[in-house]
Order: sequence, then C-alpha cells, then structure tokens
Amino acid sequence: MKIAVAGKGGVGKTTVAASLITLFSDKGHRVFAVDADPDANLGLALGVPRAVLERQPPIVEMKELVEERTGKGSLFILNPDVDDILDKYQLRLGRISLFRMGGVKPAGTQCYCRENAFLKAIVGSLVLRRGDLVVLDFGAGIEHLTRGTAAGVGLLLVVTEPTRVSADSAATISRLAKDLGVPNVKVLGNKVRTDRESDFLAAAFGEDLLGAIPYDEAVARAALDGPSGAAVPHGQLRRTLEQLYPEIVRLAA
Repeated sequence: MKIAVAGKGGVGKTTVAASLITLFSDKGHRVFAVDADPDANLGLALGVPRAVLERQPPIVEMKELVEERTGKGSLFILNPDVDDILDKYQLRLGRISLFRMGGVKPAGTQCYCRENAFLKAIVGSLVLRRGDLVVLDFGAGIEHLTRGTAAGVGLLLVVTEPTRVSADSAATISRLAKDLGVPNVKVLGNKVRTDRESDFLAAAFGEDLLGAIPYDEAVARAALDGPSGAAVPHGQLRRTLEQLYPEIVRLAA
C-alpha cells in the first residue's frame, strides 16, 4: 500500500500523517514513513528526539550525495539510481522506518532542478519498486509526484480545515492529483468543532470527503507542551482514524 498525505500549511497534515503511521504500526504493519515536506517535521511528530534527527539531515540537504548521483556541472542525470539510499539513510522506530527526504525550498535565482530530479527519483523508487507499506508526508503541494509515479500511490489524503481558504486549497490539490492519475483521492476534514463546519465540508466535497476529525484539545496541548508536538496516541484524532482504517486500507490496496 502506498498512501500520500497532503494539504495546505497549518491544517495538521503532518500530525494526521504521524497518527496514521502509528496506527498502521500498532496494527502490526511495517511502515516506511517518508518525510517529503520542506519543513521535515514528521520525525518530531513521531516522537523522535530533535538531537537524533539532527544527526540524520534530510537527504535533499546532502549536497555531495545529490551530486554523486546526479552528476556535476550544468548537465545532470534525470533518473539517478537511488534504490540503495532508501536502506542507508533511514531511522528505525520499531516497525517504522523513517526516511527524511525533505523538499525543495525556492530561494532567489538558484536552480533546484538537480535536487528535484533526485527527490522525484526517490519517490519513484518508493512507490513503483518496493513492496513496503509507504506513507508519504508531502508539503503544501504534490510537486514530488509525476504522471509516472502518481499511479503507484493508491490513495492521496488531502487534509483540510473547515474554512473556505483551506477547502479551496484542498480542492486544487485534489484536482491536480486526479489529473496526474492518482487512483483514489479523498479529503479529510480536521479540527472540526461544530455541525455547521461538518455540513460545510460535506457540501464542499460530497463523496470525496472521507471523514471529519473533531478538534482535539489533547493534540493542541501536545503541540504546545511536548518536546516535538508528537502525535497523541489516543483521543479524537486516533479514534477517527481507527474508524476510517478499513476504508483507508481498501482504497490504498
């Protein structure tokens, strides 16, 4: 199974991804957790100490490794061999293997074409060549996906808050993913407080709405008080994902 999680910044996407990864792990699955967000906070959300993460920087920041695989100079390899990287640069957390891929942050006029090619090759290796259960935590968009790799992702979950701006962003991400060929694209409402907000999401997304996660004060407290804002193992978020688990597995298979 290959599952990707995307959404506008601030909607709780990484917390949802971490809780989903933990849920799969608790049910006995071996999970390959891929942090493909430029901010690379999935490890923190999974409870990995910051000091440990600092010893394993995101792969996109390893300039020498990127150049080794893509070549130097103005010309570079578009499809570098990256299969061995998935085994060399991972953090093991019980049944979870965390891979800190990172994302490209545009800065000035510097070209990130080489890094983009490298990251897309890694995504391709994950979704097309491995039999693992993979959960990818994307950034605000789905730029890591191509038409070739999108079909390998069984399910894209687009997380949204019950606001017009967030819903518009979720609708755009969903449309782009469908255009690329992702077979199943579903929207997951988060931080829902009232019936009016639930009705808003239902009206906005119809049958594309997988479910709605109630606002969880425990998650908010963890984000403020914990060393990393680690996903809360119990609470509204976990209970909702438990309820949606059979459908998520069906769609992603």
